[in-house]
Parts: sequence; C-alpha cells; structure tokens
Amino acid sequence: MTLTASRPRIAFLDVDGTILDHGASVAASTIEAIQSARDAGHLVFLSTGRAYGDIHPDVAAIGFDGAITNGGAYAESAGESVLADPMPEEATRAAIDYFTANGINYLLQSNDAVYTTDAVRQAFLVMLDDLFRAHLDEPQTAPQRTPDLRDVAEADLADIAKITFIGDATDTVDRVRQDLGAGYHVVSGSMPMPGGTNGEIGMAGVTKGAAITAVLEHLGRDASDAIGIGDSWNDLEMFQVCGVGIAMGNADDALKVHADEVTTSVREDGVWNAFRRHGLI
Repeated sequence: MTLTASRPRIAFLDVDGTILDHGASVAASTIEAIQSARDAGHLVFLSTGRAYGDIHPDVAAIGFDGAITNGGAYAESAGESVLADPMPEEATRAAIDYFTANGINYLLQSNDAVYTTDAVRQAFLVMLDDLFRAHLDEPQTAPQRTPDLRDVAEADLADIAKITFIGDATDTVDRVRQDLGAGYHVVSGSMPMPGGTNGEIGMAGVTKGAAITAVLEHLGRDASDAIGIGDSWNDLEMFQVCGVGIAMGNADDALKVHADEVTTSVREDGVWNAFRRHGLI
C-alpha cells in the first residue's frame, strides 16, 4: 500500500542499518529525505534499540520530532516524555544471574548510558574496530565513534531499560529465550558475531510497536498515517502497528516477509526511496 501525501504523515526510523551504516556512515540522501519531509509538515521520529544517550551525534544533528529508544522502553515527543518503562529491578537481577551462571557476556542499558565489565568492553571495542576497518574503502560521512561504555558497578539496576547479550554459540538467543521464559522479550541482535550470536532482552510487551502506539495516542494520530522503516528483529512490532511497515534491503530475509514492502539498502538510499514512494518528499 502506498500512502499519498494528502495529509501529514508520521515516520518512525530505526537507526543502525537504516540511518546509520556500520556505526559511521550516514547517506546524504537520508539526511535530505528526513529534513525535506519535516519541512513539508510530516513528523519523523527515531525508533531505535539504542539508549538515548548513545545515539550518534551526527544522527541526532539531522533533527527529529521525537524518539523511541531502548527498543520501546522510553519515548519522547518534542522533548516531552511519553513513556518510561524500564525493567523491574528483580527481573534485571535475575537476567544478570542467568548470564553470569552460563558464561554469557552482557551489556546493561539505561536510557542515558551503557554499562559492562572491562573484559566485555575490550572485546566489544575490538569487534567494532574490526567492523569499521572492513569498510574503510566505503564513503564515511560520519566519524567512527567509540561508545561510552561505563563500568557495570556504576549501573543503577532499578533504571535498566534493556540488556544486550553476546554468546559464543549460534543458538544463544534461542537458549536465552527458552530458559528465561515468557516474562521477557528476547530478540536476535544485529551485531556481526562470527561463530556466535547476540540478542536483546527487555520485558514482555515492551516493544517499539507498543511505544509507537503510545506516541500516536499522545499526538492524537491514527496508525494508518504511520510509516515504520527498519532492518532488525526489534522492528517486527513496529511493522505490525504502522500503516505501512518497510524493511530495509539489508534486513534479514526472514524479517522482510513480515513487512508490507522492502526498500533498497542503507547504502542504496533506502530511506530516501521509501519517502519518495509514499509522498513524504
């Protein structure tokens, strides 16, 4: 279904793999598409698994009307809080105990920062550096940014919104989902992990889709006016609640079948082409 531009629309955009490629590249066409759509009277929101404090400054500088962060645990519109739903402290502690007992590395994420151990921090930074170096021959419009990973001892366990975990086995996500049970929302992550896997964990019912619904209610807008664009499994519920769910060309093929349509990849003007198709620009 193609939306016409007869009335203002509201677009929700994932960050990594949708706006930002490899943590350091933003297509000029994406910047132009977002800014032109807003100039035309449409609303554009971030919808990311990242903490608000971990959004790349060059992404934030594009300009947005609001943001859904931490995979749906927090949402704000024009600087006003719409939703704040961190994990209960006991659920966070239970997950940490499970990861520790099973030798699974993890990062804790509040809305402001990301926390981990020194060993995981070093391994994580090496992985990001290897990923960046693999794409040095590609145009980079944003500088590589080293994440601000704070010591896990500083984390307030009553203020954790999401946990990212990294395993050595390819079935880690499935095992975590099975072992922790239905009270948690466990999805595959998007970090490249040769020989292993990674995932994200929050509470059941806390998703980008639920947060988008809250934002739409706050703004008095109808879901039929909404467009959601993403490339990761935490975008599934976003596709389900928006009038049109659009998967990036670089998304997992198994995820693409849950979207209404597929645009081109993050390197091939995916956001621009989706906005053009639906009349936002």
